[in-house]
Formats: sequence, C-alpha cells, structure tokens
Amino acid sequence: MPRAEAGTLGAEEPLSPLARQRMQEHTPKENPSMNYVAEKAEGRAAFGKQVKVLLTPLSMEEEKRNKRLPQKRLLEKFYSNEGPSEREPKVKKSCDDPTTQHIRNVSDNASSSPQGVIPSMSSLHNKRSLVSPRNTSVTVDHDSENNWDTDSEGSNSDVSYLDGSSQLSAYERKRLKNITENANFFASLKLLESAARLRKMATKGQSHGIKRVKPKKTEAETVRRRSMRLQRVDPSGVPLPEIPAQPEPVIDEYPQLPPGPLPMVPANQSKSSELTDVFLDTWTKISQINPNDTEKHICNLERYKASLSRMILSEDAVTKVVKNRIYSVAIHPSESRTLVAAGDKSGQIGLWDLNSKSEDGVYVFVPHSQPVSCMYFSPLNPVHLLSLSHDGTVRCGDVTRAIFEEVYRSEENSFSSFDFLADNASTLVVGQWDGDVAIVDRRTPGTSSELTANINSKTTRTVHVHPVNRQYFIAAGAVNVCIFDARYLKPNGNKPISFLSGHTKSVASAYFSPITGNRVVTTCADDTLRVYDTSSLSSTIPVLTAVRHNNNTGRWLTRFRAIWDPKQEDCFVVGSMARPRQIEIFQDTGEQLHSFYNVDYLGSVCSINAVHPTKNILVGGNSSGRLHVFKD
Repeated sequence: MPRAEAGTLGAEEPLSPLARQRMQEHTPKENPSMNYVAEKAEGRAAFGKQVKVLLTPLSMEEEKRNKRLPQKRLLEKFYSNEGPSEREPKVKKSCDDPTTQHIRNVSDNASSSPQGVIPSMSSLHNKRSLVSPRNTSVTVDHDSENNWDTDSEGSNSDVSYLDGSSQLSAYERKRLKNITENANFFASLKLLESAARLRKMATKGQSHGIKRVKPKKTEAETVRRRSMRLQRVDPSGVPLPEIPAQPEPVIDEYPQLPPGPLPMVPANQSKSSELTDVFLDTWTKISQINPNDTEKHICNLERYKASLSRMILSEDAVTKVVKNRIYSVAIHPSESRTLVAAGDKSGQIGLWDLNSKSEDGVYVFVPHSQPVSCMYFSPLNPVHLLSLSHDGTVRCGDVTRAIFEEVYRSEENSFSSFDFLADNASTLVVGQWDGDVAIVDRRTPGTSSELTANINSKTTRTVHVHPVNRQYFIAAGAVNVCIFDARYLKPNGNKPISFLSGHTKSVASAYFSPITGNRVVTTCADDTLRVYDTSSLSSTIPVLTAVRHNNNTGRWLTRFRAIWDPKQEDCFVVGSMARPRQIEIFQDTGEQLHSFYNVDYLGSVCSINAVHPTKNILVGGNSSGRLHVFKD
C-alpha cells in the first residue's frame, strides 16, 4: 500500500474539472466520510489553496507495519475466558494508545456486563483527542492473509486516525456502534462456553470398551433336590441303563403304496359308486375295437394342413383333471368316444370322458405314490391302461376287473419310461433312471424282470420301440442316443448298433416315426430339435435336420418331448415357450406347419402332448393338472 507524505505547499491554483471528476469516481457512494473529504477539498479550492501529496512506494515489511487490526480480532477480544486463539496475530506495542485501550475496555465491559452498557461516544472522543499519532506505533505479525479484512470504509477510518483528527465521522461512529452491538449479541449467546462444555462432556463420556461386571456367585448357594427318577437311579442307588433316543418320525413326501393289486376306486369321493360303475362300463364298451380299424393311413400334406386348421379349442374342452403337474398323457384309440388320461407328479391318474353327461366327467385314481412319467393304452386291448412311475412300479389298470394290478416292481431302482416290444403288449422294455433297461414279460408270474441290462449310460429318460422291426429300441440318455437290439441284450457289455451323434446336452426324448420308423426326432436341452434318417441303421447316424427351438422349460415345467403324429409319417408335435401360448407342429424338413393357440382358453405352456391315432384330436397338458383338447 502506498503511504502519503506531506509535501510543500505549491502555488494557489483551483482543482481542474478532470481532477474533480476522478476524485468523485474513486469515492464510494455509500461512504459518508469520503463525501466529507470531497466537501473539504472543495472548500480548500474555494479558498484558492491546494495541498500537494507525494506518493512513495513502500516495501512489504513497511506495508505490514501499517496494517490495522482487522474486525475479526476485535470480536475475539470479547471471548477473554477462552484465552487467545492460536491463529490470533501477535500485537507488539511500543506505546499504548489511550483511544485503542478505551475501545478494548468498552468491549470488555460489554462482554462482562449482563446488560451490555456502552459508554458515551463523547468520552471516547475526549480520550482520543489527547493522543498524537506520532507517539504510537503498532507492529502486527499476521499468520495468514485470510484474516486481513479491509474495505473502503475501514481505510477511511484510518485516515482520520493517522492525520491526528480528534473527531470521528458519522459513518465511523455508526460502524463502531454496529461492531459493539454484534459483539454484545455474540457474547450473550455464550457459544464458546457451550462448545467447551460439550467438548468436555464428550471427552469425559468416551470409553474404549464396555466392561461387563460379572455377578458374584453367592458362596452359600442353595442346592436343589432332584428326585431319583430325574437322577436316573433306582431306590437302591444303582444307576439305570440309558434309554435309546427315539428317532423322529420322517414324513415321506411320497408314501409308498403296498405291493399287489389296488382297487380301482376314484379318489374324488364326491363321485357316487353308480357313476363310477357307469364310467367303467363305458370304458369297457368303447374298448371293443376291430383290429382293422387300427390300420394307419397317410394323407397328403395339403389335406393334412387343412385338417389341422379345422381343429379348435372350445371352453368345454378345457378342465382340470389331476391335482399337480402333468408328466404323461394318453388318448384312448376309440373313435366313438373321446377318453383321455393324465398322470401327475403325486402319482394320480385322471381319466376324463369328454362325452360324459355328468358334471365334469373326471375320475381320479391313485395307483402310484410318485410321478407317473409314462402311460399307454394297450394297442390291441384298450381296456388295459399301463402306467409307469418313479416309485419303481409298473401297473396295469384293468377296467374289466376294476383293479390296478402290479406288472413290475423294483425296490432299488426308479423307472423313467417303457414301451411295448410285442404288438399284443405282452412284453415291455423299461428304462431306469440309473441308465439300465429291463425286459419284462407280463405272461410270467411275479413282478420281477426277465433281464436287466447295462447299456453304459448315465441315465435313460425314454425308450421307444421300432414300429416295424420291433426287436430294435432307441434309448435317450444324458447326452448319448443309441439304438439297441433287444435279442442280444445281456447284463453287461452291451454295445449299440447305431449311435445318433450331435447332441451337446442332455436329451429329453427320442422317438421313431410311427409308420415306417425311418425317422427319429430328439428333443435336446441345447434348444434344438433334431431329425435323423434311420432307414438304414449304420454305426453312426448323422443329423438330417436341426430346428432351433426354445426347450428351456426351467424347474417348474415338465420338459418338452417332441412326438410324432400317428397319422402322419413326417410331422411331429411339440410344446412351445412362445407367446401367445401354443402347441407347434413341424415337418421333418424343419418347416413349421401349424400352431394351435387360443388366447381365451390356452394361457399356459403345454409341455406334454398326445395325438389321437385316427381322429383329428390333440391333447395338451400343462403344469397345473389341466388338459386342453383341440378337435374338429
């Protein structure tokens, strides 16, 4: 900052208009003292005299000496109880200024006095008039420039102090009054005292850990008396032997049914015995079919597509047949009446007569205790309904005797699927979850198998017999799909005659085409439906057609199993995850021929499907036990 030094008086000359304009521009409008200086300068100009001022630059050390005490330091003087702040500048005085000392006394009195009484300003003026600026020198050691708070108003107040004026301007008096009032206000709040008190309380209450005092044990503790029964001793004092702990009863999710035949009594007790008898009689009558009626006729593709378009789903063709998720579906081959059967997760078998005159025409039986994963009506004698379950049993529901007789039973193994090796359904091939297959002859007494063969597979999900050469059957396992000859099976060391390559994940099903067996369709977890040409059974059969298809059904849906339409050699049916929910029909070339859907009555995924062998009837079962029947 520049410092003004008094110079010699020059010639008497008035202020020029330019100098007067510059003086007005550099004078703050809100500072009354500067107006006072300007008026005083105009007064001097009126008398024709002017004072010349020489401006000399000073070094930084001289500049620091001339810095005045900032307002913040003045406020901190009111908190004398807390002691000096660490960042407070150190003031060295060579001579005390009575005016400054008086201001401090006023501030101290304001902070200590409860009423904050301030002495009159006239006494302050009298005290200050007795002091000469030449007798006072102040040196300020400041540690930060952030505490230097100056403005134009403060600089004007210093002018009157440096030139030895004995009077304060109106602005300075107002400014000093505001500072004193603010100091009184902050002193009345006692913020520093409160902060110090809280800091002391926090330091006092702080602890490094909680020490729990353990209760002292009483020396003379009362000893409770225990009876001899609780002490497990007899009256003579001899300890009694330990009683073995009783095992907790385990509630089996699938309680095992007793071996042997079971009566064909509906589980839905609302059905009267008369209605059940009428239903069983109807089943017997429609099972009297002519063997010539089972011959399969192939129609051309255009007529087949036209027949598919005529098949619709109506409201009365949808009903809940079983309680839980459907694992298998079968259709009675009768053409006069529509009778469908469904097996669910809990071992129930529900039969639904769509032509029944009763309320719903559904009859539920419980011949198994675990999921019924495979079920067929006997092709030559439809009065028999054969079913296979994971509980290790194969049963035959004989409507003529109204019983479910036991065909095959295993206490060690769980079954996955079966098929008829003979046309008359006297011999079966049964797939097991451990990978083996069993040959069962129904004509022999007992419920054991004729042969159990290891086919070198981790698991066997489906088995299916060739429709023409019935000695061949195909087994779909974890990844491998193989064709075996049942005539050469032995307990171990069996080798397939053909291997269907190309699968990268587990295979859910594999089925021969219904008429010639020249095609095989497989459903794989790698989201692919594959068609193979099995007209000649070579050692390795390559893929003929691969169709991308979403087979990721998840945990709560039954896995898809693509099946052939019995009336058409080159078309197969499979469920779909697409929306709207639908059932799809593909040709062996990979072309999608038709989709069965109805937004009003089909709102779920039909994982398991079955097609009538002679009529245009398609049945789809979902995971809630409901059947949907499309028919023309």
